[in-house]
Amino acid sequence: MNRTNTLRIGTRGSRLALWQAQHACALLQRVWPGIETELVIIRSQGDRQSGAIQPPTGGGFFTAALSLAVAQGEVDVAVHSLKDLPTAAQPGLVIGAIPRRGAAGDVLVSRDALPLARLPMGAVIGTGSPRRVAQLRHHRPDLELVPVRGNVHTRVERLLERGSPCDALLLAEAGMLRLGLESRISERLPPDLMLPPPGQGALALQCREEEMLLRLLAPIDHAPTRQAVNAERGFLAGLASGCSAPVAAWATTVGDRLRLRGRVLAADGSRMIELALEAPRGDDLLLGEHMAQRAFEQGAAELVEA
Repeated sequence: MNRTNTLRIGTRGSRLALWQAQHACALLQRVWPGIETELVIIRSQGDRQSGAIQPPTGGGFFTAALSLAVAQGEVDVAVHSLKDLPTAAQPGLVIGAIPRRGAAGDVLVSRDALPLARLPMGAVIGTGSPRRVAQLRHHRPDLELVPVRGNVHTRVERLLERGSPCDALLLAEAGMLRLGLESRISERLPPDLMLPPPGQGALALQCREEEMLLRLLAPIDHAPTRQAVNAERGFLAGLASGCSAPVAAWATTVGDRLRLRGRVLAADGSRMIELALEAPRGDDLLLGEHMAQRAFEQGAAELVEA
C-alpha cells in the first residue's frame, strides 16, 4: 500500500476486466469497511496486439504486465481472470485470494438466436480458443471455425452487424453475465459437449508475499473454489501444457469430495482423451496431478506435444 494507505489494484482496461476489479474492490470493502482502493489500468501484451491472438505456450499473454506491476510495487494487487494465469509459480508473488467462482461454462451466441443443433452445415463460428475449436470439431466437424479478436462487447456487436463473417460465437458464460449480456445467449453448452478450461469463471487476486496484503485478502478467499481450481490447474500443470493447448478441466465439490473431469484433445478434434476422478477435498492438487498421469497413460503426450 502507498503512503496514504490506499490499496492500489491493477487491472486491464476492458469493460470485463474493470467489472472484475470493481467486484474485487466491493468484496474487500464489505469485509474491511472504510478501506480505500484505487484502480490502476495496466496494458497487457494481449491488449497491444492486433489481429487474431495465438497465446504462447505457458500462458501469461494477458497477465504478465499485471504481475510485473505487482512485483515492482506499482500496484499492490492484480485482478486476473484465473484461466489466463500461468500455473508456474512466480517468485515473490502469490494468489492471495480466489473469491467465489462465477459460471464456469461456455455459451453459444448466434446471430439468429439458434442453438448449436440448429445451426446449418457449414455455419461459421468465431472463437479464439483452441480448446473450444477442438471440442466443437469433435462434436460437429461440418462447422467452419475462424479466429476472432476483441473484447466480449466488441465481438457480440460485430456479430450482430450486417455482413458479419460469423454466424455465431463461442464465449465464456461468466463474461456474458458480468457484462449484462445474458439476453444475447442462445444456448448454454453442457460440459459433455464443451468442458471449460481450468479456472474459467474464477478470479485470482495476486499480491506480493507480504503479511499485510495476505491478511487483507484472506477473508474473501473461497475455499471450495480454490480447491476446485487447484485440481483443474494441477491437471494442466501435470501435462506441462499452457493455455494454448486443447486441454479442459472442471472440478465440483460434493460434500467432502472433489470430482474432476478432464479432456485432452487433438487440435482438429479427431481424438479426445476423457477422464474423471474424485478425491477428498483436501487432496485437490494431488487429484489434478493424478489425472494428468492417467492422461499420459492413455497417450496424452502425443497430443500435448503436437
